[in-house]
Amino acid sequence: MPANLTPQYYEAEEAYKKAVTIEEKIAALEEMLAVIPKHKGTEKMQADIKRRLSRLREEGQKKARTGRTDPFFVEKQGAGQVVLLGFPNTGKSSLLAAMTRARPKVADYPFTTTLPQAGMMPYQDILIQLVDTPPVAEGMIPAGLSGVLRNADALLLLVDAASDGCLEQVQFCLDFLKEKKILREELSAGRGVTPDRLLVLAARADLPGSQDNIQFIRDFLGESGWGQIEVMPVSAVTGLGLEALREKVFEMLKVIRIYTKVPGKEPDMNTPFILKQGSTVVELAEAIHRDLPRLMKAARVWGSARFEGQSVTRDYVLHDRDIVEISR
Repeated sequence: MPANLTPQYYEAEEAYKKAVTIEEKIAALEEMLAVIPKHKGTEKMQADIKRRLSRLREEGQKKARTGRTDPFFVEKQGAGQVVLLGFPNTGKSSLLAAMTRARPKVADYPFTTTLPQAGMMPYQDILIQLVDTPPVAEGMIPAGLSGVLRNADALLLLVDAASDGCLEQVQFCLDFLKEKKILREELSAGRGVTPDRLLVLAARADLPGSQDNIQFIRDFLGESGWGQIEVMPVSAVTGLGLEALREKVFEMLKVIRIYTKVPGKEPDMNTPFILKQGSTVVELAEAIHRDLPRLMKAARVWGSARFEGQSVTRDYVLHDRDIVEISR
């Protein structure tokens, strides 16, 4: 049976052949597995791709165990990891300092940030991790940057809205993300972000000329096929848009906060469980304890249920800020 491979598959295969690092090879194989036609004629090819993926992942884990730590690796914390990307002096470090308690080095000269720096951004009753990264520019892509971007839950692309080169900044970064298979239309397999998890931040929006440039950026995104990517004006100096940004970042993560209560007691409203949108009661039980799905006998929900304390089934889909009581 013919494989009938698509142009997208051949493009991913070519990226695999050109890949140098383990991270790049894994990303290309994940893309090949995502776009390969799924039928009997490609079963052996799919199995081969999976074997190569498994081998490369094992190789990566062995290197990690030898003690050769990756300086670009940032362990995820909080409700999600959001990574900042941008050209030199676009205000990434200033934004990190304004949104978190981190104190990155901020200077007027380029390439102040040489390694990723993380901080925790408060949002209502949770914390979200923001990660500043070394800047990119034509011919200057830091080694290891692709890995931290690919592992992110969402990306913030910062551009200097007061700069005449703001459109070039946007186009270069989008081209880079697409070339490295970090920005994808769909994530049926592999890692990366979809357009709804990428936000363009028009930094320094308080400066003269920025408003016209922001409209140019929006027009450019629409004309180039990226109209679904939102542009948000912000200023780390005046605070313009920062509160709206916190809300938008939480929305991009596509997670929900679920509070739990013990039968006969008040709910714990201080430490919510963070789950993916669409999660069910049984998935909450798994997050609480691996044995709880087997032991649970009943569940009640306050919030999204038709009435407070309604008894629900194991497959009941939870919503943000629901309170759940599980009985054993």
